[in-house]
Amino acid sequence: WFILQYMSGFGNEHVSEDPRCPGALPEGQNNPQVCPYGLYAEQLSGSAFTCPRPTNKRSWLYRILPSVCHKPFKPLEEGRLTHNWDEIEPDPNQLRWKPFEIPKAPQNKLDFVSGLHTLCGAGEPRGRNGIAVHIFVCNTSMLDRCLYNSDGDFLIVPQQGKLLITTEFGKMLVEPNEICVIQQGMRFSVEVFGETRGYILEVYGAHFELPDLGPIGANGLANPRDFLVPVAWYENRQVPGGYTVISKYQGKLFAAQQDFSPFNVVAWHGNYTPYKYHLEKFMVINAVAFDHADPSIFTVLTAKSTRPGVALADFVIFPPRWGVANKTFRPPYYHRNCMSEFMGLIKGHYEAKEEGFQPGGASLHSMMTPHGPDADCFEKASKAKLEPERVAEGTMAFMFESSLSLAVTKWGLQTSNRLDKNYYKCWEPLKSHFNPKCK
Repeated sequence: WFILQYMSGFGNEHVSEDPRCPGALPEGQNNPQVCPYGLYAEQLSGSAFTCPRPTNKRSWLYRILPSVCHKPFKPLEEGRLTHNWDEIEPDPNQLRWKPFEIPKAPQNKLDFVSGLHTLCGAGEPRGRNGIAVHIFVCNTSMLDRCLYNSDGDFLIVPQQGKLLITTEFGKMLVEPNEICVIQQGMRFSVEVFGETRGYILEVYGAHFELPDLGPIGANGLANPRDFLVPVAWYENRQVPGGYTVISKYQGKLFAAQQDFSPFNVVAWHGNYTPYKYHLEKFMVINAVAFDHADPSIFTVLTAKSTRPGVALADFVIFPPRWGVANKTFRPPYYHRNCMSEFMGLIKGHYEAKEEGFQPGGASLHSMMTPHGPDADCFEKASKAKLEPERVAEGTMAFMFESSLSLAVTKWGLQTSNRLDKNYYKCWEPLKSHFNPKCK
């Protein structure tokens, strides 16, 4: 009977109740002595109680049984999650990965949790400061299992295959070219429809927010109304064989059993929710006279650090757009950066690396490691006729950029067997055009 529906707005105070139980939300207070329909009131806090109002995040959930009804958690050995950044020596080289392999289902069934692999990161969750980049590859749905992240927020970028995500707040369908954010503590389960792959940016100690617009003004980039929040949906389902609740806690997985579905929230209200966003709705800002504006103009979401203007992590996209700059080398320029740049490709061909950088693959240009267009791109762009042109048509590349210096895991450098050992060769054909007699 259920039709996927959403409410719109970023960080709004939303109110939702399953239409099967009208009036499930208490009126005028959060936790009455007896809730409508005999429900339990439970608050989910995403910030300290005393945070200033603009950053205070919490939601009230009205559920059939409270979350506390579970057996003790026990360690769960699944997936390849880690926050041990010292398991292998640092590597400052430009790194590129071929598309990460999705195992075939009959031989190796992996769901979203068992298919999680940590690629790189920095910091650690106990100190509430850091990030991690994970790859997920899966081929089967989570059955009577859900996950919640005690460590931080997940920004999920599907690249192949759509995800039907059931959360305590309702259901979201997230397809390639969309993203979703599941914030700290929110329980969710992922249903897939075949071979599925994507990227995850995890942040510890901060929540994602819309970047400030400064001189751009009141409108532009990702517009708040285009973010979608699920509507309340519940199941009153007993699971006598045991429902598994998985917690990612201090970088490791733990599992607890209970005999009912955790998606038993009949109604909820608050501003701490999961949400999704379609990348095609991004309003691109660009240079229309000469030179490049900094890639920060492509920021969709940011997780701020304690230093003003410095992000713990930014989520940046490079969408289809017009290039019209005069007397300008139009592809990205050569660059050395005090930030770490992790890039992924959802579809198409990235403008500065048309060969080698493939959908489902990735690259990492670490702090102060030089990078830029390959030799072919440089030669073509240096001689191209400068006229208005569509850039990145049919493409969507993205970047997780961080002020932290990211360490790559052993899985990323060795076990995955997807590292492109020849990446550096794309710059070797670059030749000197220097002529001291010709200005």
